[in-house]
Amino acid sequence: MASAPDYDRVAVSDLDAVAVDASTCTRCPLAAGRTQVVFGMGNVQADLLFVGEGPGADEDAAGLPFVGRSGKLLDRLIAEEMGLGRADCYITNTVMCRPPANRDPRPEELAACRSWLDAKIEHIDPRVVVTLGNVATRSLLERPEGITRLRGQAYPWKGRVLVPTYHPSAVLRGSPGSMAAMRADLVRAKLALAASPSIPSVAG
Repeated sequence: MASAPDYDRVAVSDLDAVAVDASTCTRCPLAAGRTQVVFGMGNVQADLLFVGEGPGADEDAAGLPFVGRSGKLLDRLIAEEMGLGRADCYITNTVMCRPPANRDPRPEELAACRSWLDAKIEHIDPRVVVTLGNVATRSLLERPEGITRLRGQAYPWKGRVLVPTYHPSAVLRGSPGSMAAMRADLVRAKLALAASPSIPSVAG
């Protein structure tokens, strides 16, 4: 398979150019089953970045992240708890192509897509990153615990603050306490945004 440019090793100055390169990525087998790459959407100068798991069927069809039921819930909670909309943040996923049957991305798929995610983080340079669910949280924090144990606090991460919370799909499935917990986590992210941008890095 052809390799994407290694954006871990080059300066990133134009996110549009990164997106164009990513649109033809074949670094892992997920490329064979996609309709299109789901790169991300939102304000490329945002202080707030959301990182989910991977595209579902709606996202694969639209080429945009979080446009189905989970996305509608995420939009509502961001508005209600943070007073923000999509124009105020950037939303992406750990992988850009839909895993078959919406399964979790495999470690090799996460690794293949990581330089694309790192390029987005480098270019956008958010002050706060909110990870949605187990996959994104474990991937970025590089910790084995599940989201139930990792959520509920803010973590210094690469000069930023990382706030883990549930994936909105877990809230839609009715996981006990997940709605109240996600609301509390988004308030925590809002408070992190209001705090000093100078965050010492001790994780990641």
